Amino acid sequence: MGSRKSVCCGLSARELIFAVLFVLMTAVSVTLIALMATEAHTGPSPTLPPTPEPQHTPYLIGVGRADCTGPPAEIPLMGYANPQQNAAGIHTRLFSRAFIIDDWRKRVVFVTADVGMISQRLRLEVLQALKLKYGDLYGQDNVVLSGTHTHCGLGGYFQYTLFMMSSKGYIKASVEPLVNGIVKSIDIAHSNMRPGRIYRSIGELDDSSLNRSPHSYMNNPEDERHRYKWNTDKQVVVLKFTDLDRDGIGMLSWFAVHAVSMNYTNLMVSSDNMGYASYLLEQDKNPGELPGQGGFVAGFSSSNLGDVSPNTKGPHCMNTGMPCDYLNSSCPDGGTKECKAFGPGEDMFESTRIIGENIYKKAKELYANAAEEVTGLLHSAHQWVNMTDVTVQINNTHTVRTCKPALGHSFAAGTTDGGGDLNFTQGAVEGDPFWDGIRDALVGEPSNETQECHYPKPILFSTGEMNWPLPWHPQIVDVQIITIGSVAIVAVPGEMTTMSGRRLREAVKQELQSEGAFKDVEVVIAGLSNIYTHYITTFEEYQVQRYEGASTIYGPHTLSAYLQQYRGLARAIAQDRVSELPVGPEPPFFEKLFNLLSAATVDRKPENSSFGDVLQQVYPVYRQGDVVSVTFVAGNPRHSGDIRDKTFVTVELYDNRTSSWEVIYNDASWETRFQWLKGSNRESNSTVEWHIPQTAPSGSYRIKHFGHYKQMKGLRPVITPYEGTSDVFRVTKSFYYQ
Repeated sequence: MGSRKSVCCGLSARELIFAVLFVLMTAVSVTLIALMATEAHTGPSPTLPPTPEPQHTPYLIGVGRADCTGPPAEIPLMGYANPQQNAAGIHTRLFSRAFIIDDWRKRVVFVTADVGMISQRLRLEVLQALKLKYGDLYGQDNVVLSGTHTHCGLGGYFQYTLFMMSSKGYIKASVEPLVNGIVKSIDIAHSNMRPGRIYRSIGELDDSSLNRSPHSYMNNPEDERHRYKWNTDKQVVVLKFTDLDRDGIGMLSWFAVHAVSMNYTNLMVSSDNMGYASYLLEQDKNPGELPGQGGFVAGFSSSNLGDVSPNTKGPHCMNTGMPCDYLNSSCPDGGTKECKAFGPGEDMFESTRIIGENIYKKAKELYANAAEEVTGLLHSAHQWVNMTDVTVQINNTHTVRTCKPALGHSFAAGTTDGGGDLNFTQGAVEGDPFWDGIRDALVGEPSNETQECHYPKPILFSTGEMNWPLPWHPQIVDVQIITIGSVAIVAVPGEMTTMSGRRLREAVKQELQSEGAFKDVEVVIAGLSNIYTHYITTFEEYQVQRYEGASTIYGPHTLSAYLQQYRGLARAIAQDRVSELPVGPEPPFFEKLFNLLSAATVDRKPENSSFGDVLQQVYPVYRQGDVVSVTFVAGNPRHSGDIRDKTFVTVELYDNRTSSWEVIYNDASWETRFQWLKGSNRESNSTVEWHIPQTAPSGSYRIKHFGHYKQMKGLRPVITPYEGTSDVFRVTKSFYYQ
């Protein structure tokens, strides 16, 4: 008989056993799960892993920095309008710093440059260069150019007569380094773009600024003043830029203070206090790099600094030491020329160091603690507006309007940071028959319409009615806002006073939040942006006619007009109707600009010497804290042409391990000073100083100077490079004289 399988329900015995086991295991598992569920509801809550932070879509971010220093000789420095203040060396180099942000649908660019202000001509030339290289990617709508307001950068980059008169015209040798440097900084940022994140941080710095026109400020409404603790804005706003690993790649900061720690006696190109703050943070974040090198970029931008001075000791009469007159900032003996405000240091260099270091330390602290991420879309809105003809509805029944440009008598008085040479005083609300007579004979009397429009300003120069050889002041002005998520940057074409800036920030914030968006927006003012139109005071401050009011060129309702224009931009952004904004009338691009700077002459040298020879040699030994000085036979620095990314000076340390010289400082370094002196008979010399830091290592050093000289070969000028080297000297902790 054949064998027979046991079957049940179509399953073999083995299958049946496995099925029973499966049912038993399932029952046990269900019981255990039920018990665990019961325990979960009746026992203590288990510890859960932390919820990860919500990951917002990163931005594309690029940062870039480029040298924009021009020839540091014979070209007027822009800021104090002092005809004797022509460049003669380098204290620190000037840089342009660019920040590009892209939200994958729109792109914006913010540039802060070590320059007195952005002129209309400079902006137009930069935009032309960007269009040639990038097409429509970067243009007037999404590019903001802002100046740090150093008063020790080169002039010569304007196209309106008033500014050209004070800086020897339009100087190509000054313009080209600025244009090329700004464009290069954008090029570098463009090529370095990568996914990243932005964080914002806000704090206060209360020991680095002083209101230089408190009398004007006090004329603002009392209830408005009582809303604020200070008569200057102490706020520091920092944006921290990182890659996706949260490694820092850059920082952008705004703080309201004039970059006038270096005063009008200085003849060296200098980035002043704001530039020094950038220098310190970049040296900190780019260890071992020379200035201007390294990937981390730190931009310190100007803000509503119109009435804000870094000279925190306040104004005193230099001949008596007594405080200046409160109302008109003058002295009983010597007038406004003797009234000068002083910084916290013993001299302008120390004051620059102290103020710059204060700004740097606060920004570094805020940068380190920045945790609030900036998220959201980007927006940009821009218009050109004819600021000589803006009508503003101030209430239901009255309108006011702006005026043709004009400067008042107090403009010629200057400020406590740099007073005028003539017998003008701040606070003048009446003209002077003597000066008015000279004005009428030279340029003509202001029209009745302009005088009435600017009342109570007594007009010194009716620049809106002066058009020879070119218009003296602009009519067409840029207004612009860019938003980066919860940060709105208002690009202001001039110097807003403290209260003007507060009103503008409040107005823009109200409009941005009017549609329910931008709930946590931080509004910052970027001063000296896109075009320069002098000052912007409140209506109340204008009535006092101190320097700032006299320099508010479009009349007493200038601020009201700007508030209206910027409200319109902010409203269009909030309603997503920027495309409906009218572009406005385009500004002129004048072709025939004059240049009053004569060509640099040929260079000569003392008999039996060569260019680069040492005239005054170094000592053999120095200690940390000493100053090394060496003087060379030199050529005119203008003959060195485009000096960007080059240097007139190196301080070198001998490396015993490699038997070679290592450059540790150059003319961009804070520790060096390059001073050029033009002597008689077309001979000149250059003195290099190295202020030895306390941290300098002991060792053998030398100083080198580089330059070019021009000579004639027949009828043809020939420019030849040269260099000079000091003797080797030692730096040591101590030494003894024997």
